[in-house]
Amino acid sequence: MIRKVSQMPSSPSSWQVRDWRQVAKDYDRLVFSQDATEDFFPLLWWDDENINHSGRMFGLPSYVGGIKSGGQHEAINCATAVLSATLVGIDKRHQHGTNWVAMLQGYYDPDQRLFLNQTFRPENPSFWYDLYPHILLYALTWLYPEERNLASMMEATANRWLQALEGLRLPNGQLDFTYTAYDFTRDQGVRNGRWVEPDAAAGIAWMMAMAYARTKATAYREAALSALHALTSNPENPLYELLLPFGAYTAARMNAEADQTFDVAALLNWCFDGDSQVRPGWGVIADHWGGYDCYGLVGSTTDWGQRWDHMDTNASSEVLPNSGYAFAANTFAYAFPLVPLVRYDPQFAHDIGKWMTHAIVSARLFYPGSWSPQQQSCAFFRSDPYDAIAYEGLRKLWDHQSPYATGDPIRYSWGSIDLGLYGSSHVGIFGGIVQSTPVDGLVLFDLLATDVFHGPACPTFLAYNPHLTDQSLPIDVGLQPTVIYDAVTHRALAQGQGMVSIPIAPDQAAVLVLVPATEQITTRSGKRWAGDTVIDFHVGT
Repeated sequence: MIRKVSQMPSSPSSWQVRDWRQVAKDYDRLVFSQDATEDFFPLLWWDDENINHSGRMFGLPSYVGGIKSGGQHEAINCATAVLSATLVGIDKRHQHGTNWVAMLQGYYDPDQRLFLNQTFRPENPSFWYDLYPHILLYALTWLYPEERNLASMMEATANRWLQALEGLRLPNGQLDFTYTAYDFTRDQGVRNGRWVEPDAAAGIAWMMAMAYARTKATAYREAALSALHALTSNPENPLYELLLPFGAYTAARMNAEADQTFDVAALLNWCFDGDSQVRPGWGVIADHWGGYDCYGLVGSTTDWGQRWDHMDTNASSEVLPNSGYAFAANTFAYAFPLVPLVRYDPQFAHDIGKWMTHAIVSARLFYPGSWSPQQQSCAFFRSDPYDAIAYEGLRKLWDHQSPYATGDPIRYSWGSIDLGLYGSSHVGIFGGIVQSTPVDGLVLFDLLATDVFHGPACPTFLAYNPHLTDQSLPIDVGLQPTVIYDAVTHRALAQGQGMVSIPIAPDQAAVLVLVPATEQITTRSGKRWAGDTVIDFHVGT
């Protein structure tokens, strides 16, 4: 059970769900336009500095109104924007006569063998800024296997981080991640004296597991297991930013595919609880803010505590009443690993389905179109006809309003607009995962959309019924006879072709696997198979 999810009602109070797939497509159309003439547009610019390779790059500002010059752009924004569009079906290798995917190789430093957040590595690095760009690279390598440069960069960076693990190893052989970052020059962990990021173990575990899934080199598998053992050995919650969910996913996948016994429930509760020992309050919101459902959003539940300490060493660490600050980037990013986790461990289908049902509703509150001028910091911004650029975040209480859509730039006086592209660029994660159905409140979550380098699989979806009554969920299984198998109850629910209806009881979830009726379903080695494809990883003997 995920404790924080149990604090959420089974059903959102409103079914105002945006078409996240369309939002992602509109966002792509807006930010990659070179012809827009509205205020602050075009957002796109060309980077011809050729710092890491002899080829043009593109840049997008991390915030509307931000610097648009040379290498002043970030992979967590630009690479994510490419990934986001790809997840909703846009081929970024052949768009507007440009290969946007290939241009991302400018983030790869061939000397350091690292895929950087910028074209240079800052003097004071951070684990999550170092690791998250690599996660984006590996996902794009999976989605664009024909881009051989991506595959080469993935292999080189995996080997570099494999080497780094040795620098994090203690004399007793255990790995120590209680650092802020890694110094690749001296091959050792470093601390900045202000915070540490032990959930780096989760990011590295995911990377090593993906490298193993792609190459089958056992050194990567052993590295992933070592990092997971270090992660799960933490006596206290190690959540810092958004890497820990990737560790939960990797643990579930290793349990399913490699017969490991990692405590996935503990990792998930760390992701959600808000009791992080390195970043107090960081987790998932389970609350009403000013009469609005904010259940499922991700960020700080305390707001003015640890986060302000990071931004300003002179700021008070006092936790004020009615505080809280949820972020668009973190909310979208959490879904990336946590939704496909359910395929490997269906016991969490109910809680992940319930959380995502709330999150896809609540996330609309990051966008200006959801608010009156009084409840947002940049109501003057009128250059986005699609309402596709989100505020960086949502505060529980600000300027006598609750909630309040805003961001850090104006508050900290280093920018003039609080609309953040780095968060908005993640929207395709929701867009690629969420599939609407004809029944209000019932959606399908695609468990393969972000299941990077997964093995052979049948189409697999998570369904959750938030209603108080039984629901009949229609699913289009295509023209061929298909068996709909549920990995939660370990049984076939229906068989047919075209539209097939599946009954789902109130507050229940199902993991629906669409199996060709021609395939024989068998059980062996504790798993259920359709031919040579696993459809259920946990059925016992």
